Amino acid sequence: MAPAVSTPADNSTESEGPVNKNDVFEEIKSKFLNEIDKIPLPPWALIAIAVVASLLILTCCFCIIKKCYCKKNKNKKVKKGKDGFNMKDMQGGDKHQDDDDEEGETGLTEEEKEEEEKEVEKLGKLQYSLDYDFQDNKLTVGIMQCADLISMDSGGTSDPYVKVFILPDKKKKFDTKVHKKTLNPVFNESFVFKIAYEELGGKTLVMSVYDYDRFSKHDIIGEVKLPMNTLDLGKPIEEWRDLDSVEKEEPEKLGDICISLRYVPTAGKLTVCILEAKNLKKMDVGGLSDPYVKIQLLQNGKRLKKKKTTVKKNTLNPYYNESFSFEIPLEQMQKILVAVTVFDYDKIGKNDAIGKIFIGSKATGTALKHWSDMLANPRRPIAQWHPLQPEEDIDGALAKMH
Repeated sequence: MAPAVSTPADNSTESEGPVNKNDVFEEIKSKFLNEIDKIPLPPWALIAIAVVASLLILTCCFCIIKKCYCKKNKNKKVKKGKDGFNMKDMQGGDKHQDDDDEEGETGLTEEEKEEEEKEVEKLGKLQYSLDYDFQDNKLTVGIMQCADLISMDSGGTSDPYVKVFILPDKKKKFDTKVHKKTLNPVFNESFVFKIAYEELGGKTLVMSVYDYDRFSKHDIIGEVKLPMNTLDLGKPIEEWRDLDSVEKEEPEKLGDICISLRYVPTAGKLTVCILEAKNLKKMDVGGLSDPYVKIQLLQNGKRLKKKKTTVKKNTLNPYYNESFSFEIPLEQMQKILVAVTVFDYDKIGKNDAIGKIFIGSKATGTALKHWSDMLANPRRPIAQWHPLQPEEDIDGALAKMH
């Protein structure tokens, strides 16, 4: 058979496809360029629009990719949980964990605050010693020194002294000497309490450091409390302790006293009658007291005369009805003060003051009113109740007057 020979017609048919495609592309291109030419904008504006459009498209693509990537990572974290936990459980767990983390951060902050507060509350240190004599049943408390006390006075110093007593009876108290203008006083003083060893377990030794003030109430700097049942008294103890702060307590109720005053101007005679007292503070171990009253006549801080009532045994509500007379000219009455102190009588040792008041023209409140009523009603006895105040408070007020 003769071989097939391609004809020009066949060649034209094979090359027709590509020619037509190029024509279509050229046609579309020309139409696009014609449409662009029809837009009433300069070429630079068209280029700027194209660039902005490209940037917007790229930004959208980046955000979509990032969102998908984060979602995949989150799903991977959730899948790391143990079998048997569903998605909600895992989300709940994550939530609790976040809460715990937040609480942990808050806790650290609170601890830091507490540490700062503790640093601010550093009041100083006290060095003391304890020695118990089992043969004589005596506890010797040594107050050696203090260090780094806080300043209580305006000059940046303090006038410290230490008060030593044993709770709960609080009957026997000892004070060290006052050391002026120092934050590191050295005392080297010792005090003896006679207590049977079997009674020590329920006692607490208190060593309170005060700042002495001549004209007002002494401010407490800090204290050390030692429950005796926590100590090993088999051998002498000597150590330093940081002072603890003392919360300000409400003023302790000491009791009330009823007094009658009578003045006769023509005779220049002042009569002070101690009628009775009630609700006195318990001073003895048995829960009672042995009260008596001391009356002092004062002028410019000096004691002119003093008188005492009888002692009433084992009572907190004594009845006296005892009168005491003083000769005072009328022109001296504005300078006179009458100080009345209720004491607890003790056969052994010092008699402790339960409370004190003073009456006169320089007094205040009910005491001043009582004095004024007496002067306004000559020859007539005027009776009135007075609340007892701490002795040191009254002494401080009296010291300010001269």
